[in-house]
Amino acid sequence: MTFTELARKKAEAYWKASFEHPFIRELATGDLSPTVFRYYLLQDRYYLEHFGKLYDLIAEQADDPEVRASLKEHAANLELGEMAVRETFFSELKITEQEIEETAIAPTAYHYVSHMYRQLIDGTVNTAFAGMLPCAWLYQEIGSQLIEAGSPNPLYQRWIETYADAAEEVGKERQLLDRLYQESSVDEQQQMIEAFVISSKMECDFWEMALTLEQW
Repeated sequence: MTFTELARKKAEAYWKASFEHPFIRELATGDLSPTVFRYYLLQDRYYLEHFGKLYDLIAEQADDPEVRASLKEHAANLELGEMAVRETFFSELKITEQEIEETAIAPTAYHYVSHMYRQLIDGTVNTAFAGMLPCAWLYQEIGSQLIEAGSPNPLYQRWIETYADAAEEVGKERQLLDRLYQESSVDEQQQMIEAFVISSKMECDFWEMALTLEQW
């Protein structure tokens, strides 16, 4: 069984919970509270800022040329794509720099980012890379599932469209991690699975964080 097959199987409960989470259901129906979506965007800004940094940091430590090139490409695509879309959302919702500075980072966002940094500090390039995959892969699958019916809310529809066409990029990332898994020791393989599963749980928790406007 490949890394992505095994990791997905181990994390299936968290993925199912994400697909069925009220945040996602209400995003699709257009009923999601604007306050909740705004809070999600503010927390996601913090997350994506560090997500991009992590791609670069992992790439700097990678000896494998393919891994290094892939991570650099992901960082560039994130800057040009997802983060650019977020800037448009911020502009339309009139989210100011002052609001960004005054909004405390929620516990879940903080813990998720800390988890990914820990994989790089206490683990390896492979475990850190594995911990990054659930974000891109889960969002791509959610976007693909929601795009057919779409959302009546134009803003939420654009969010869906951002991820619906990312299958090729995610597929390349999965194939690369499958190779790295095969080349890893048994201990490192287990660490890669654990990093993936924890990130999958944190993805599910992220929706709940937004829905409840989580605070410390």
